Amino acid sequence: MKKLIALFAITVLLTSCGGNDKVILRDSIGKINKVLVVTKSSDWAGDIGKEIRNSFGELMVGLPQPETLLSVSQTAPNGFGTMMKVTRNILVIGIGDEEKYFVRNNVYAQPQTIIYVYAKDNEGVVKMFKKHEKEIIKTFIQSDISRTQSLFRKNKLDDSQFKTLQNLGVSLTIHNKFNTVDDTGEFLWLRNHLSSGIAKTGSNNILIYSVPLEDETKVSDSIVAVRNRIGKKYIPGSDPKTMYMITELAYTPFTFDAVIDGKKAYETRGKWEVQNDFMAGPFLNYTVVDKKNNRLVVFEGFTYAPSVNKRAFLFELEAIAKSMKIK
Repeated sequence: MKKLIALFAITVLLTSCGGNDKVILRDSIGKINKVLVVTKSSDWAGDIGKEIRNSFGELMVGLPQPETLLSVSQTAPNGFGTMMKVTRNILVIGIGDEEKYFVRNNVYAQPQTIIYVYAKDNEGVVKMFKKHEKEIIKTFIQSDISRTQSLFRKNKLDDSQFKTLQNLGVSLTIHNKFNTVDDTGEFLWLRNHLSSGIAKTGSNNILIYSVPLEDETKVSDSIVAVRNRIGKKYIPGSDPKTMYMITELAYTPFTFDAVIDGKKAYETRGKWEVQNDFMAGPFLNYTVVDKKNNRLVVFEGFTYAPSVNKRAFLFELEAIAKSMKIK
């Protein structure tokens, strides 16, 4: 009788932990910006695989070395076993009884995003994938942004320690590995020293400031001029009189429409360099139109990491930028 009572108690405890009729899922695994594609090997070698590789293999804008938007690996359906089912980002694609496109979250693990694409023949599958490819990429990237932000919240810097964030009325989810370089009350510069093994590889940097909103129709045209002015004032080189950060003259930045904290914003990706010096790298700039306060709130992240890939570093900065809240 005692054994039955104990067994019942354990059952109740497990049920309460998982919720009513819910299974406790394992933690998902997998690197950021990587997708496991579940499809037949013949499809992967044919037009379906080619279309996926071309789409996910599009090069990221603004990086000095060619790096793709997403990395992919493939497994056949009969090889999609227990270990692979806990992968965080999964694309299941192939021939089915009807055309289908849908997304499921936390099916075998958590957090997890699985996108399903089906059609009646190979040509239809390719067509369905092409129809939804931008949405598919956006969904996987947003999944990884949410995951990164969740991890950063566990080791978040306290916003109240920064005069600039307090004065601007801005909060962000920033990992505590970042240290203060400058905090004037109007301009904040944070830096995370990067390393690979025992070798120092550079730094990841965050800048936050605001400028007056003068003409909303010309915001996107002024981004480079503003960042050059800020670079000259606040980001010196080894000789502050002649060396300072500017937008790389030989590379035209790309600007896209964006939304930050529900507000209209502009995302700009390009390359920075130091005037009269040899330092350079990629940057990511979000200029947010804050009409209520008649200003532009600017978040910029830039990376200095010679001779190593930089996609992961820029992605961290993007996740931090997209956590911005403006009071």
